[in-house]
Amino acid sequence: MMDRTNEIVNVNKVEHWYMNVQGDNKQALKTVDLKIRPGEFVAVIGHNGSGKSTLAKHLNAILLPDDGAVRINGMDTRKPEHLWEIRRQVGMVFQNPDNQLIATLVEDDVAFGPENLGIEPVQICHLVNEALASVGMNDFRKKAPHLLSGGQKQRVAIAGIIAMKPNVLVLDEPTAMLDPAGRKEVLRTVLKLNREDQLTVVLITHFMEEAILADRVVVMEEGRIVMEGTPRQIFAQVEKIKSLGLDVPPMMELRHRLALEGVDLPEDILTVEEMVVALCPSD
Repeated sequence: MMDRTNEIVNVNKVEHWYMNVQGDNKQALKTVDLKIRPGEFVAVIGHNGSGKSTLAKHLNAILLPDDGAVRINGMDTRKPEHLWEIRRQVGMVFQNPDNQLIATLVEDDVAFGPENLGIEPVQICHLVNEALASVGMNDFRKKAPHLLSGGQKQRVAIAGIIAMKPNVLVLDEPTAMLDPAGRKEVLRTVLKLNREDQLTVVLITHFMEEAILADRVVVMEEGRIVMEGTPRQIFAQVEKIKSLGLDVPPMMELRHRLALEGVDLPEDILTVEEMVVALCPSD
């Protein structure tokens, strides 16, 4: 069993400023605190401009705090001597997989990261095989990435990160550009990596049905974390979630509307199966 008592990610009172196109300084993160344990699956939600993607980029030192600190396994992202190891330990996958695929063959693309780490060719071959198998893309290893579907491309992008053996996988809206089938492919892959391989996952998303799969949901608004808890705890607060400009999962919305009509149902219904049981209890 993985030891979840220690923190693998520690974001401590982080503040971040940036300059907008008008030349004005804007604060993107405001005294953000977040701790993530090994093996956790944390979803970060919030409307556009809430700071969630800015937070994600701090986790592998793409961005550095203007105040406060981010530590990965105790390593401070502001210290240059830690940068290489932090970026090895925290792998990032972005919205558009085309921006992360650079080779002419799938297997060469997955090998690119380990090659840059200076790993021996024999070990690289093993890592590529393992990574492609973990995302269900082994049969496509000799294919050209540009011939793959969106979901397949994103799975290859994930494999390229997995091949470097990270401790944390950060996904910044990885399904935003995908159709429903592609989204299912990617989410199935992410869940497998988290639940079977115990990889720590941080998922930035605006799809509430993705967030309900996480162990913990973090809600951001105007650069701050304003809510934090299990999916059931968070989405049971329908009015508060809506006041932040966010949707709620369909079954939570249905439960809320039925409650307004006087139907007495449990407050934490998340799935269709739970709704069926609540509406049609067995004798």
